[in-house]
Amino acid sequence: MTSSTPIQDAPSKEPAAAAAPDAPAADRRRWLALAIVMTAAFMDLVDVTIVNIAIPSIERNLGASFGAIQWITAGYALAFAAGLITGGRLGDIYGRKRLFLVGIAGFTLASALCGFAANPEMLVASRLLQGAMAAMMVPQVLAIVHVTFPAHERGKVFGLFGAIVGLGAVSGPLLGALLTQWNLFGLEWRPIFLINLPVGIAGLILGRKFIIESRAPKALRLDLVGVVLITLALLMLIYPLTRGRELGWPLWGHLCMAGSVLVFAAFVAYEKYKTRKDGSPLVELSLFKVKSFAGGIAVQLTFGVVMGIFFLVWTLYMQIGLGWTALKAGLTGVPFSLAVSVAAGMSVQKLVPRFGRKVLQAGALTLAGGLLLYIWEAGRYGASIAPWQMSLPLVVMGLGMGLIVAPLTDAVLSEVPREHAGSASGLINTVGQMGNALGLGLVSVVFFSVVDDIRPEGGRAAMTAGFTDAFQSSLWWVVAVLGLIFVVMFALPARPKQHAEAEAVEAETVESGTTESGALAPAGDREPALTH
Repeated sequence: MTSSTPIQDAPSKEPAAAAAPDAPAADRRRWLALAIVMTAAFMDLVDVTIVNIAIPSIERNLGASFGAIQWITAGYALAFAAGLITGGRLGDIYGRKRLFLVGIAGFTLASALCGFAANPEMLVASRLLQGAMAAMMVPQVLAIVHVTFPAHERGKVFGLFGAIVGLGAVSGPLLGALLTQWNLFGLEWRPIFLINLPVGIAGLILGRKFIIESRAPKALRLDLVGVVLITLALLMLIYPLTRGRELGWPLWGHLCMAGSVLVFAAFVAYEKYKTRKDGSPLVELSLFKVKSFAGGIAVQLTFGVVMGIFFLVWTLYMQIGLGWTALKAGLTGVPFSLAVSVAAGMSVQKLVPRFGRKVLQAGALTLAGGLLLYIWEAGRYGASIAPWQMSLPLVVMGLGMGLIVAPLTDAVLSEVPREHAGSASGLINTVGQMGNALGLGLVSVVFFSVVDDIRPEGGRAAMTAGFTDAFQSSLWWVVAVLGLIFVVMFALPARPKQHAEAEAVEAETVESGTTESGALAPAGDREPALTH
């Protein structure tokens, strides 16, 4: 079955005028589906960061060891990163709506198990399940957007997605601080997980009703050997990075990371063989021949490193170095979150259609400028720095980040064939997680190497001064990585393909006299495998 717009049931051979009466209902359904998948994406983004704030409460309440605490935070990230590519491909094969619903149902169940965990072991196991279910759910978000909205509408949608990313980045710590401090019904830290239950149940019910099913138009098979190889390679890379500092960077960790390169190479070789054999590889390697996709993936990786370093050292600087409460630290990040949301919405809808990749490069320079201002303020005010004094650099940084996050997704997916939308989405998220893990690993080098020189006999003043120095040192590294990102961004298309398509669609609409909602989507954007 084909459709005149990605979510209508009318056969494509019907004229646009005949489809027009149904367009308003179709539009409502499309945007309701978007709200549902965006809420799920926000739920995942918040869950990544919300736990960090509640760690002291979990440690006291469950008597968790330091190793268990590490697994509560790292277990989610490991399961999430290892399953993203597989989750994306499963959506291509069995249906993105189906996998989204399976993922959100499993994520909600795992959240309940986390909230009612009786001991550290149960909480760790539940977090692993939660990460695995997020890996089923999250890749479908971008894939559903990609096949549900025609090219000329995706810019607006990815602008909204960027705003959600910005809100999720800071809302997690703030929400975690509030829920833990309020101690609702005497549950202490448990509401940080239980809050997912009503959201997940609503998403499951509404998603079943409003999301349209889509899958790859040709029959694909799950590449089990590919699943094993990519999962092993990711675990060999990310596990030592996540646990390395705690374990004293053992030799086996370095060997494991080096060995991951060989496993990645074996994975690529097998995927080429699988493509020749039956055309059903786990990762469609032909995607990397698309310049916009390959360039965007490189930017996504390095940008993940930036985020991995900054958010962790920022939290440590405020809560340990300056001695602020979790709530005070969380509220300090509000200007940053708001700035990201505003800039993300403007970048895709207003700026990118006019200036193309220059917007992303301006974002990298703006973000670097905000970091340099933060470095200066941290040194200038020292222990007496106040949240309001941090507002200016955080707003500048937020504007820079907002100019990157939404257009980047737009650029990476702009020329991806629809039948590979799930696989591409899984790759985008996986590469971001890999970059984040690399950034977290580098924190041991750029931050803790400075903190380790703090002398305990110096008291609170020495602690604050040491953490401030470590924070400034880390931000200089982040500025350097942003310089690399600026250069890599030249590999992105000067102007995303879909904005040129949008102009063609608008011209066609004016010429034919149809409304925008009733216009036919470009031929290359029609999805032949959309079903209920």
